[in-house]
Amino acid sequence: MTSHTENPPEDTTATTDGDTGAAAPAAAVRKRPKPGERRVQILQTLASMLEQPGAERITTAALASKLDVSEAALYRHFASKAQMFEGLIEFIEQSVFTLANQIIERDTGGIDQAQKVITVLLQFGEKNPGMTRVMVGDALVFENDRLLARMNQFFDRIESQLRQSLRTAAEAAGSVTPTVDANARASVLTAFAVGRLQRYARSGFKRNPTEHLDAALSLMTA
Repeated sequence: MTSHTENPPEDTTATTDGDTGAAAPAAAVRKRPKPGERRVQILQTLASMLEQPGAERITTAALASKLDVSEAALYRHFASKAQMFEGLIEFIEQSVFTLANQIIERDTGGIDQAQKVITVLLQFGEKNPGMTRVMVGDALVFENDRLLARMNQFFDRIESQLRQSLRTAAEAAGSVTPTVDANARASVLTAFAVGRLQRYARSGFKRNPTEHLDAALSLMTA
């Protein structure tokens, strides 16, 4: 999923005149998207709308208008607006944790793992501004409480992964308190990532979360 979507493709069909065999003028016919494609289109449009200033609260009426469909059409694909936001959160979770797991499998150094996990998290937010509003909770303030709880769990999972990586690094460095060291560093790195994402969203997406990132991560993991 990207933050923007194109209009559904149009299909042209030519009919043949039975008497002359000549092709009749082609008529443009809008191709009806399949159910799964329409769901993706709804989520893409919602994410795109969240990129706009003052878009912390988006109504289903506004979303339907943007898609040029009725609100009832939205509810054929999602039971509620909360379910639409859950679809965005699922995309965030799948995207970030797929990359994080690849890092853990590929890199053996705990510090490298931690730095790269934070990097992919912030890069994802930078490339998906609308999703960043969801990640930091700005888009969820007026929505179901379970959505905020789920985003909090997302960052808890990030911190847990960082603790594992940093504990390995602390043990390798000969720390006498590897768990304490890892917990403290993981907490700081997670708070740093959340803060960078919040600043990005609240600056109108002007302050990139990856700004001076390598230097900042080096300082926090030295």
